[in-house]
Amino acid sequence: MPDANLPLSSVREVKALDRTGGQPFASLLVVRKLTAKTASNGNPFFSVDLGDRTGSFGCTVFSDNPAFELLRNAGEGAVVRVEGKVDYYQGRLSPKLGQLAVLSESELGAPGLLDNLVELAPENADTLWTEFNGFIDGITHPALRATTRAVFEEIGETFRWTPAAISMHHAYRHGLLEHTVHMARACRALLPLYPEVDANLAMAGILLHDTGKTIEYEGTLATKRSRRGILQGHVVLGYQLVRKAGKKAKLGEELLERLEHIVLSHQGEPEWGAAVYAATPEAVFVSMIDNLDAKMGMVQRALRQAADGEEFSERLPGLSSPLLTRPPQPD
Repeated sequence: MPDANLPLSSVREVKALDRTGGQPFASLLVVRKLTAKTASNGNPFFSVDLGDRTGSFGCTVFSDNPAFELLRNAGEGAVVRVEGKVDYYQGRLSPKLGQLAVLSESELGAPGLLDNLVELAPENADTLWTEFNGFIDGITHPALRATTRAVFEEIGETFRWTPAAISMHHAYRHGLLEHTVHMARACRALLPLYPEVDANLAMAGILLHDTGKTIEYEGTLATKRSRRGILQGHVVLGYQLVRKAGKKAKLGEELLERLEHIVLSHQGEPEWGAAVYAATPEAVFVSMIDNLDAKMGMVQRALRQAADGEEFSERLPGLSSPLLTRPPQPD
């Protein structure tokens, strides 16, 4: 039976509990990812990612745990009440789950519940959107500006709430908008250092580089890849959007080819999803800014989610290291 005496804790609060004592906790969480696996002895188990607006953690649920069937039936995106005990594996929070219950549709309507579960970009989305449109207006080449506008007219409001990733960076609502605005700010600041880079082409490339993610990702409480996302990926989907818009805006073949190349190469390396290596000044410039903001986005999120008194974050896969979360102290 659920322990009614256990107060509900956020993920951030769970991470602040004593690591060594098997501390009990209860939380309301979203099933963000549910992956079926098979152990070496042939027994099935789930690798589960659970989270709320303050963070997330992974855990393992074996088939002999009553929670196994509940999770199988609920699926990704379900909201669950979890009871467990704090445990760590290889330096990462990986609790041992006990009681688990799936919330009903009526329970999901409780005031403020979803607000506590959905992680948002820390900056105001409306303010970001106004700034974003200012960057489009700042493109002085008419056909490049029209091409950029046409893409966002096609994808509509989806761009405003889509995350920039499932887990790696800016992986929360409005994350794609935040990531793109941050890149545009960096572009504007760095362009004077690199006169070889065409300013209009670079800015258009930045604003458009990840637009394919509005098609690649789907889901409300849990983000997953769509059918087209799996079969084509956001790089190809973004290329298709840009090519269609460029033709509509009668953008010249030379500029359209260069703009398409920015989208196709912005991931940097083929193993990261790039279709080709960056081979123009603008493509190299955009790819490097994308990599910078992706990694700094991981840093910013880890700092926001750091528990009080925590010196290092958990290992961040995108950085291949934990992050020192305490600020430098003055001498």
